[in-house]
Amino acid sequence: MSEAPARMKLTIVSGLSGAGKSVALRQYEDLGWFCIDNIPLGLIEPLLVYALRSGDARYNRVAIGVDARAAPSEIEGFSRSIEELRLRDIDTDVLFLQCDDQILLKRYTETRRKHPLSDGETSLVDALQRERELLKPVSHAADLILDTSAFNLHQLREAIHQRLPEGRNGRMSVLFLSFGFKNGAPDGADFLFDARCLPNPHWELALRPLTGRDGAVARWLERHTDVINFQRDIRLFLESWLPRFQDQDRAYVTVAIGCTGGQHRSVYLIEMLGRFFRERFDQVIVKHRDLN
Repeated sequence: MSEAPARMKLTIVSGLSGAGKSVALRQYEDLGWFCIDNIPLGLIEPLLVYALRSGDARYNRVAIGVDARAAPSEIEGFSRSIEELRLRDIDTDVLFLQCDDQILLKRYTETRRKHPLSDGETSLVDALQRERELLKPVSHAADLILDTSAFNLHQLREAIHQRLPEGRNGRMSVLFLSFGFKNGAPDGADFLFDARCLPNPHWELALRPLTGRDGAVARWLERHTDVINFQRDIRLFLESWLPRFQDQDRAYVTVAIGCTGGQHRSVYLIEMLGRFFRERFDQVIVKHRDLN
């Protein structure tokens, strides 16, 4: 028997200009939601009807940004529009971001952005007050009002992640990469370790044609205390610091280990670390750049 199609989830992300709406919407996008910013409210229902009829899994989770640039008449009828969407069996919620005026003024001063409601006759202070009044129907219909006054960029991202199951799962991707220094160091590594100080299986004729993936090479390396200590120290370091990167909303981290040719020592160490951290992160990739 075929499974019933997933119920569409819709989040309306709204709030005061400068409170972090665009940042919040990008977090939904990073977590796999289909996102649209600043769509006219009158087009939301036709868009979602099309998405439902298409059966395309991309539209199972949709986040839409709504702000004061919408027509006042549409904003006035916001609550009614939300109820109509829920009657279509769309799992709908509204997130509204607010912030203290003094903080908003400071943010606009620092970024030098123009408020969407300010013009030659409307000051920034007046634009903020007008926007608060205009968006009252949206804030009154909100399922969650999030005050971002005390948030920096990372804290806002974390607050968005924490309200979503897929965000709480920790989706940071960790790449463990081996390489040979004779072919140059890789670009873009967040952590780079040099294993050329360790005993080298290359000088054992029986081991030279093998790689760090082979049991004979692994057993030879594991007989050396320096190799064991080197691996342990890197593992302990990464155990302490990779979670800090994840807390800062990093999507990708690359850990590179190099030896002379990228065949034995670095390959062995990357294999061991990849095996260990696969039990701690959902997305762990092991690659050997110079392995023949």
